[in-house]
Formats: sequence, structure tokens, C-alpha cells
Amino acid sequence: GGTLFKCYPGPFSNVRCTRFSRLFQRFFVTLQRTMGRLMCIDYGRKRCGVAVTDELRIVATGLATVPAGELLAFIKNYVSANRVDAIIVGKPTTMGGEPSESMAYIVPFVRSLERALPDMPVRFYDERFTSALAHRAMIDGGLRQKARRDKALVDRMAATIILNDYLQSQYKDL
Repeated sequence: GGTLFKCYPGPFSNVRCTRFSRLFQRFFVTLQRTMGRLMCIDYGRKRCGVAVTDELRIVATGLATVPAGELLAFIKNYVSANRVDAIIVGKPTTMGGEPSESMAYIVPFVRSLERALPDMPVRFYDERFTSALAHRAMIDGGLRQKARRDKALVDRMAATIILNDYLQSQYKDL
């Protein structure tokens, strides 16, 4: 132990801190102010699942399912209201690792996204098996069969899985 100090208002305001904890708290608050969210798109011809991380990029959650024709406007509105540092787009690949035929309609969308938001990094990330994983998660979570038929929910969950996988790949060496 060291000398205890009452922490200043913030995420840990109800605890008493050591000097080390106080430094950690300042670092945490500074980090929270400097990091933006990551957004993920599971692009489909009809619907697109959208997921985002929290500001500290610890966890991804499903945000919305948006009709493909309205996705660009949705992203622009979200980015104007929230700090987003990068957009991750699910990259459909075959079992052999080759891009699937779905890339034929994903690439034009990504080009229009890059034109609309030229300063926003856009990255592809492998989305193999995410729809199957989303269905499995729904079954394991106890959702009834009627709820599992909700394709919008599956798209949102698939985007969340892609983004969580991306986060894990970024932090695996830490």
C-alpha cells in the first residue's frame, strides 16, 4: 500500500486510489478521449449488418441492420455524430481463401464509401463462417426458431462476430 487519495470524478470516482491507481485512472480517461470506435459492415445485396465497438475497443455490439441502398447515408450520419477511426468490411472468401463472387458487389460499395469518406480508413477482414456462427450463437443463446429466422438479427450478429474477430487479431500479440 501507499498513501491513499480520493480519486477525482470519473469512471472510478467511487473508489479510493493509490498513486499508481490514480496514474492509471488518468491514463484511462485520456485514452477514452483519444480513441474512436471501429465500425464493421457485413454487406449483403439486400441488408447489411452493422456493428461498432465501444470507445476503448474492448467489445463489439450490433448496432443496426440497414437496407443496402441506405447504408452509405447511414454510415455518414453515424460517423458525423460519433468518433469512428476505421470501418471494417467483411470479406467473403471461399474455403480455398479466394475472394467469393460476392466481392463483385462489395467492392463498388467500398469504393463509394471511400469517395464519401476520404479520410476514413476502410479495411477488409475475413468473414468466413460468420453467418453459421451467428446461427449457432442464437441456438446456444436459447432463441426460439421464429427469432432465429430473423435475417436482420443474423446480419447484425455476423457483423458483431467479424468485428470481435478483428479486435482479437489486433490484440493477440499483447
